[in-house]
Amino acid sequence: MTAVARTALRTSASIGVLAFWCGMWMADERYPSEYDWRYITMSSLVYPDRNPRGYLWAWTGVALCALAGLYWTGVRLSQSRQAASLAPPAGVRALAVGYLCMMCGGMLPGPLLRLPKLHELLALSAFFGVGIGLVQSTLLMARQSVWLATLPGKRQWYAVVLAAVAVSPVVLAALAQAYVSYARPELPWVSLAWRARGVPIYLSFAFWEWVACAVFSAYMLALCWVTVPRPPRLALPWHRSRSA
Repeated sequence: MTAVARTALRTSASIGVLAFWCGMWMADERYPSEYDWRYITMSSLVYPDRNPRGYLWAWTGVALCALAGLYWTGVRLSQSRQAASLAPPAGVRALAVGYLCMMCGGMLPGPLLRLPKLHELLALSAFFGVGIGLVQSTLLMARQSVWLATLPGKRQWYAVVLAAVAVSPVVLAALAQAYVSYARPELPWVSLAWRARGVPIYLSFAFWEWVACAVFSAYMLALCWVTVPRPPRLALPWHRSRSA
């Protein structure tokens, strides 16, 4: 990959992450009432009936982030088809599916299509797709990292730790939701009422949802900006004879 193409990939990914957070921030600023990200889910910023003055900002941020992610994954998949030496892009394919679901969820929300629970389905698919893709891509990057090879111990353990950190917010959100459903069934869906009741934030699905977005953003930027050097190319005898 040329330096120009590498810079374009890094720039597109950075713009996508920045667009997502700027869109959510602008949607938060236009929320009709108090928005506490620890107890209010992200979907409240996206629904037109809940955020009539700011939902378009959220949609725009999600759509631009998904477009940048689809561009990045498309280039990586194209590279893997052209170079047989690259590892199978299972993680990149999962990322592409996640970004495609994000694009559909941002531009074609459930209320507009009049299909029940479509927004929730697309949002969950996007989270799982991006999460699985980042975990697999992180494992591959860590196993090939020269910097990790200089650390004491086995490099695969560092790779496992990095991948576990990437998926930990999703796992903790699921555990928190399971605990609330079992031990606190009297609680309604997470909202500001939880804050008034003194429910800890670590039980809030909204809290872990935003933490997952922050972790995913950091890992996506790391995958784009951390360069993994390719193995040295072997000079075959006929190559040396021609050059001689």
